[in-house]
Amino acid sequence: MKNRHLVAVLIAILFASCGGGDDGGGDDGGGSTPGPDPDSAPAPLAAVLIFPDNNLECNEGSILSESQSNVTFEWNAAQNTDSYEVTVVNLNTNTNQTSNSATTSKTITLERGSPYEWFVVSKANGTDKTATSPKWKFYNQGPGIENYAPFPADAVNPKRGETLQATTKITLEWLGNDVDNDIESFEVFFGTEKDPTVSLGATAESTMEATVVSNQIYYWKVICTDSQGNTSQSEIFEFRVL
Repeated sequence: MKNRHLVAVLIAILFASCGGGDDGGGDDGGGSTPGPDPDSAPAPLAAVLIFPDNNLECNEGSILSESQSNVTFEWNAAQNTDSYEVTVVNLNTNTNQTSNSATTSKTITLERGSPYEWFVVSKANGTDKTATSPKWKFYNQGPGIENYAPFPADAVNPKRGETLQATTKITLEWLGNDVDNDIESFEVFFGTEKDPTVSLGATAESTMEATVVSNQIYYWKVICTDSQGNTSQSEIFEFRVL
C-alpha cells in the first residue's frame, strides 16, 4: 500500500510540473506573440521639387533686412508619405539647416545674395524607410547684385569616394552652373594632399586628364570663374586607385 501511495504522489507532482490543469493563462504552444513589423507600412516615395528652381536666381520671398529674407520652399506631395524633412545648405559657408513639415511647403529664413542647395526627405509612420529628392541649387537674390558668382562645381567622374581599378590616366569630369550663364573657365587642383595645391591648368571644358599611380588616394577641386571675375570653389573630392 505504501508503494502505491508513493507512486500516486509522484504522478501528481509530475502532472503539476508539466502544466496540467489549464488556468486559461497559457497559449497554444506557439511561444510569445510577435510584435508589429516596424516596416509593415509601405515605403515613402521621393518628393518632386517645385520652388526655388534649380540653378536659377530666387527673386521671390519676403525681405526681412538688407542681409536676410524669408523663402517659401515648395514640392509635390509624395506617395506613402506622412511628413517631410527639408534641408537647406549655404554653399558659401557649407552650413545647413533642417526643418520638418507636415505639408508640401516650408518657409525658411536665408541670407540674401548667397548660393544654396536644398532637398527634401520623405518620411512615413510605421516604417524606418525614407526617400530623398534630387538636390537643387539656387541663388537667393541680394541687394544690388548684378552678376552672380558660379555655383560650386559638382564631381561627375570619378564619383566621390569611388575606388578605381589600376590605371595610369584618369579623366576628371565635373558639372558647373551659373545663374548668368557666363562661366569662362575652370581651374583644377589635383594631388595626394587632402587640400590639393597643384594646378593642372585652366580649361573652358568640363573635363581634364590627370596622371595617377596604383595604391594611392587622390584629391581634387575645381575653381569656376565667370566673365566678371567672380569665382567659386567646389568641395574637395576624393577617389582611390587600386
